[in-house]
Amino acid sequence: MAPPLSDKIRPSSIEDIVGQEHLLGKGKLLRNIIDSETLPNMIFYGPSGVGKTTLAKILAKHTSKRLFKLNATTASTADIKDIIAQIDTFTAPNGILLYLDEIQYFNKKQQQTILEFIETGKITLIASTTENPSFYIYNAILSRSVIFEFKFVNSNEIKKALIRVIKFIEKEEKVKVIASDDVLDYIATLAAGDVRRAINFLELCNLSSTIKNKSKKISLDTATQLNFSGNIRYDKAGNEHYDTLSAYQKSMRGSDPNAAIYYLARLLSSGDLISACRRLMVCVCEDVGLAYPQIIPIVKSCVDIAMQVGLPEARIPLADAVIMVCLAPKSNSAYAAINNAMSDISSGKIFPFPRQLQNNHCDASDVKNKGQFYLYPHDFENHWVAQEYLPRELKNTKYYIPDKNKTESSFNSYWNKIKKI
Repeated sequence: MAPPLSDKIRPSSIEDIVGQEHLLGKGKLLRNIIDSETLPNMIFYGPSGVGKTTLAKILAKHTSKRLFKLNATTASTADIKDIIAQIDTFTAPNGILLYLDEIQYFNKKQQQTILEFIETGKITLIASTTENPSFYIYNAILSRSVIFEFKFVNSNEIKKALIRVIKFIEKEEKVKVIASDDVLDYIATLAAGDVRRAINFLELCNLSSTIKNKSKKISLDTATQLNFSGNIRYDKAGNEHYDTLSAYQKSMRGSDPNAAIYYLARLLSSGDLISACRRLMVCVCEDVGLAYPQIIPIVKSCVDIAMQVGLPEARIPLADAVIMVCLAPKSNSAYAAINNAMSDISSGKIFPFPRQLQNNHCDASDVKNKGQFYLYPHDFENHWVAQEYLPRELKNTKYYIPDKNKTESSFNSYWNKIKKI
């Protein structure tokens, strides 16, 4: 079985890797480490198709250690033990360089198996992962490793890789390949930062184009046929899911309807209707809140409509709601108030209730002043009477601080007048 084109043209030198200038540029930390030819334990973290595996393979050539490669999706504890058995043998006199791809799929026990050999330096680990290392990698390994974050590759850098692919195809197939800048721009953009994905797209376009007069022209029409919903890059269980939700809510909080609608579209295009609705309802309560409390049931109604009609029509009421949230005045005073109160509770500030707030109890014999002494506010002018409601130990604590928006200012002014503050 022939290897995919992306493997055939995998870069063999750092200079051929596109993107990751923040790591591999002259004077950058990772580049300096590579140039020193002394490799520490390293974890490469970032999305797929951005050069993690490629760089690990290049680094393997810069060491005298024996290279072993494992993919955690298929490797077992027995595979790890087979590698450990090679330590201090004539087959690995200078130690072992272990490249462990997708380390997040190893459980804690499997990761612990190699820990003691990492500590002694008999195994140098280069691990790659698409998930946040803090959540998936054993702390003892994290503390002994340097983490480098790889980022999506911009379209201009991806175009450089596509041009190299075209030259490779021309040499292999002995045919002239013609692809305009518009075609390359389209493929590079559609790949959404994933170089391998862009190469696969170009390979599909090449396979579906016919040869005429020893040349092959890849048309924009051919390239646009790649753009179907199955090509949308999204992982509901990974970092991209949470990054999209974070950008979605932060855009609403930041009152940017254009950005918020864009991220809503990304969620809905991936079919993630529930997450779009849930985060919208959280946002309207957290970030609009008391500045415009009437919007909360409005947004809930939009969400109910969206859930009833389903996709694709659900996009319409959700767009209404998202734009309303973006344009509404903002206040997080209620959010801050409950957070502060929860913080006090979690720190152990659990005190007795004021006697007047308790349910009716029989007073014990040692209680000198018997009775509840609760003052019913509706029996007093303006339905308010001065009375202590917080436990005595928390007297005068302020959890809620009114914001200066129109609604809260109005409420605050009213109660200040009633309470004669």
